[in-house]
Amino acid sequence: MSKTIVAAIGGNAILQAGQEGTFENQMNNVRTSAKFLAKLIKDGYKLVITHGNGPQVGNILRQNEVAADVVPQLPLDALSGQSQGFIGYMMVQCLVNEFQALGIDAPVTNLLTRVEVSRDDADFQNPSKPIGAFYSEEESKQLAAEKGWKMVEDSGRGYRRVVPSPEPLKIHEAQTIKTLAEAGNVVVACGGGGIPVVTVENGTVEGVEAVIDKDRSGFKLAQEMEADVFMILTDVENVYVNYGTPEQKALGQIKVDEMDGYVAEGQFSAGSMGPKVESALQFAKTTGTAIICSLEQVDKAIRGESGTIISK
Repeated sequence: MSKTIVAAIGGNAILQAGQEGTFENQMNNVRTSAKFLAKLIKDGYKLVITHGNGPQVGNILRQNEVAADVVPQLPLDALSGQSQGFIGYMMVQCLVNEFQALGIDAPVTNLLTRVEVSRDDADFQNPSKPIGAFYSEEESKQLAAEKGWKMVEDSGRGYRRVVPSPEPLKIHEAQTIKTLAEAGNVVVACGGGGIPVVTVENGTVEGVEAVIDKDRSGFKLAQEMEADVFMILTDVENVYVNYGTPEQKALGQIKVDEMDGYVAEGQFSAGSMGPKVESALQFAKTTGTAIICSLEQVDKAIRGESGTIISK
């Protein structure tokens, strides 16, 4: 029976740093990504793909803000669903075309995915995730007063809105995604970390204005699906310790206890590799094998020839 992989691809697979966010640029990047992901299908694996949406949802939010006097603005959870739709469309289109070129008979589908979070998550009281456009200090004060937004200075480039980034608790569509994957479908799901929702007292589900880290949601999805492998695909071939120093070392095959030690040392930045290592480590402890590797080396990594591979 073929193994199931949940692969979380980084934002660079859709829009690279410094690129203009045109549809053509993004489609070309996704087309390239599809060529690497198709290797996993060709090797006989079942595949579920999740992806980031930071630049995309930021651009949609900017459109909302600029056109606010003409078109009513939508809440952030709706914008997340909007980005899931158009990124999923690009991925489905490119994967189907790549499969056709390779003679692979595998249906591909995109599934809008809701992710449960808690209203009591500390990030709702102290939002931490900058999103959207940069504003002057005067503009930020005006927006805070008019809209109730929390604004922070970001990296010397101006002021930005910050929103909650709560922990994912449950993937609402996990069983549907698992059923589709087991039936031979390649599924694009949980895009951008998923659409954040909460369950209220009467049992109904409501969207909330927040964003969810895509690697953490990817872990939760892989765990709930009982996937065999969780892969986090980035623009680097390995996780490094002592990064940027003469003692820098790439991590290859590694056990969870050793990786726990590196985490305790504070080796991984909270703003970059930290969430990836945290998510991969949790999966390796609870469910299966976790791999952090470059998208270009995905076929070698699944064979144990590249990447950082974490196991019990």
